[in-house]
Parts: sequence; C-alpha cells; structure tokens
Amino acid sequence: MINQSKAAVKSNTQDNATSAIELMILPHEKDLGEFTVRRSLPSVQRKMVGPWIFFDHMGPATFAAGSGVNVRPHPHINLATVTYLFEGEILHRDSLGNYATISPGDLNLMVAGKGIVHSERERPEINSIEHRLHGLQLWLALPEKDEEIDPAFYHYPASSIPATSVDGVALRVLIGTAFGLTSPVLTYASTLYVEGFMSEGQTLEVPEAPERAIYVAKGGLKINGTAIPEFAMVIVTPGEQVSIEASAESRIAIIGGENVGKRFVEWNFISSRKARIEQAKQDWREGKFAKVKGDEQEFIPY
Repeated sequence: MINQSKAAVKSNTQDNATSAIELMILPHEKDLGEFTVRRSLPSVQRKMVGPWIFFDHMGPATFAAGSGVNVRPHPHINLATVTYLFEGEILHRDSLGNYATISPGDLNLMVAGKGIVHSERERPEINSIEHRLHGLQLWLALPEKDEEIDPAFYHYPASSIPATSVDGVALRVLIGTAFGLTSPVLTYASTLYVEGFMSEGQTLEVPEAPERAIYVAKGGLKINGTAIPEFAMVIVTPGEQVSIEASAESRIAIIGGENVGKRFVEWNFISSRKARIEQAKQDWREGKFAKVKGDEQEFIPY
C-alpha cells in the first residue's frame, strides 16, 4: 500500500502504481497574516526530498490596495532559500545590502550560510493597487561542509533559465540538469528543480535523481492510473522509471537530488547540529544578527 500522510487519500490501485509512488502528501495550510500558504515539506512522515527541506505554495492570492506581502526582517542559518513566482512580485532586502525585485520567471537564491537576515515586502507602486501573488518558495539544506559559508544572494533573471519542449510539454530547468539542459543556478549538492506545463492527455518521463517528488500546482496527474490531485505532492520510489499523465491542464514542479543527511528544523533555522540552532536563537534574541539594510526598524521576534 502507498504510504500516506494524515491528509493523503488512500488508494487500492494495482501493484505497478504503488511501486512508483512511495508517499502522497496533501499540504497543510499556514496562515501568514495577509494570506495563507500550502506547506508540503516538512510533513509528519517526510521531512526532506534530496536536499529540499521546505516547500511552500503561495497563492494564488488577490490583494486589495494597501494589503499584500509584508514579511518583516527575520534570520536564517545553514540553508538556501529559492523563490520562484508565477504571478506578482516580491521586494527582497537583506543584511548584505541586496535590494531586488523578484518577478515571474526569475529565480532568487539566498544562501544563508553562517547567517543572514532578510525581509519580503512589496514596492509602494504595487501595494497601492489591487494585485496578485502566486509562486513557490523552497529551502535547500546546505551540505555539512557548506553550512557555515559566507552568506550570499544570487538573482537569475527569467531569460537565463533554460527552457525546452519534450513531446509538447513545456519545461524549464530551474536548478540542476534534466532533459538535456543545465541550469546556471549555483548548487552545493546534486539538486533537481524543474517546472512543467502539461495539456490534458500529455505524458512525461520524470527525470532521474536519487530522490524525487512531483508537486501539482494546478490541474491533476495520473501515475499508472493513480490520480494525483491538485496541490498534492508525490514522492517517487527511488530507482523507478516513472511516467506521469496530465488529467487536466497542469502546472507541475519536479524536485529532487541527493540525500544530505538529517537536519534539525526550528522556526527559520535549520542545521545538522541542534546546538547550532540554539545558538542562533540566542543570537537573534540578543540582537547579534546584522540588520536588513533599508529595513532596520522592524523584525519578527523569536
């Protein structure tokens, strides 16, 4: 039988379907104040897929003028955040002095390393009118040898992300190598992140990786007859050749990569060492992290 989270739907499909699917997860909703996100990772039964330890689906949300994304400065350690938007924009500021507008199709990689603080807000000209937001934010666990590297921020414009079409399926290779393309986005461990657009009835072979998952951001899929509903994440059995079929017009994300080992997670901190998280909590309480340049007045308390 397919292993499932408490939110997953049980299935009694044939053996070849269950052999391809290790776990099916439906996300839980997390209230961020102005809007909610669907969080698939970490879940009760699965903390990570390859180096990926956090997976949030933001929106789609429509904001009235004067409301929207307003995430005050907060810290991270030993991870890298990956932000990718389908609609709208987010204004990124951080303690290194970076100021960047994240637009649809861009990919932003913020490497926390030994520590960084950032805020996620909106430009006044966006906040002052009705606007929408839709996208994904993921966290990567850095390999142990890289956990304490210097923090950094990388912005990859949409034009730099390689794209292709395989049997009519439109694909973008956001991170890693797949479908004969290699993304320019910096990696620290073997990492896979692909976006796909599928019309009803189209099929796609899922690229190889030591660990893999497929997320349905819109529409629905089938794997050997097993229905994968909208907003579900499917963990693919390692070593299995897996083909997916779109049961409706669908937008999907494929993630994966190498297992980098166990990580502890608490609040905005992750690390291979529990003591390191305790130190980061103390440092944040005592104001030892650098402030976000241009956004020094507010912060999220632990």
